[in-house]
Amino acid sequence: MLEDYIVVDLEMTGLNPKTDRILEIGAVKVLGKQVCGTFSRLIRPERKLDTKIVELTGITDVLAASGDELDIAVEAFLEFAGDLTWVGHNILFDYKFIKQWEVNHRLKKTRHSVDTLKIARKCLPDLEKKTLDYLCGHFKIRRAAKHRALEDAAANCILYEKLERDFLREAPELFRGTQMQYNVKRQTPATARQINYLKALLERHGIEMEILDGQLSRSEASRLTDQIIRQYGKR
Repeated sequence: MLEDYIVVDLEMTGLNPKTDRILEIGAVKVLGKQVCGTFSRLIRPERKLDTKIVELTGITDVLAASGDELDIAVEAFLEFAGDLTWVGHNILFDYKFIKQWEVNHRLKKTRHSVDTLKIARKCLPDLEKKTLDYLCGHFKIRRAAKHRALEDAAANCILYEKLERDFLREAPELFRGTQMQYNVKRQTPATARQINYLKALLERHGIEMEILDGQLSRSEASRLTDQIIRQYGKR
């Protein structure tokens, strides 16, 4: 049974750690089974958000533009998290985005986690769904907002406590922190040629999007360029 841990939730611009960005980080720190602190940072995505992401999270382009730089936010989060075991719902998905950032910055760190999704799948097989939304409804856990990082982390913290209370004896192995595994290659920065071409496309089509040198990888620059060309054309 975990006495000390941190419940983590991230919102992202998409599903791919190589081409999408962290949009928001939320976390709840628990020490000695007591909540002792929270963390919440909105992050500038340096790109226009897809309509589906805006509808899901309620985070608009204007709101996102007020966020922190990615490096500042992630560094602050990792300092807050320390060496604590992570708890989350499908936590490996969130971890992949942090791991990509760490690899890009040549950081090597082993982290452990407990996954409430895995617990729900094993211990609540008869439930129709195992999503965080569904489980919050099942356990009557209230949230001020859905798909905002801190609110989801806080709800997941309560969910974990309920799952631990009900199923620790039944499946103790699911409540022990296990090492998270995700192998990923370091991303190289976009070339000057890619950046210049992307900026020219944005100007040509009157698209307002700030492109900061050194902030985009080659794969991100290629994805954005292809997206603009598909939507607006080359000319």
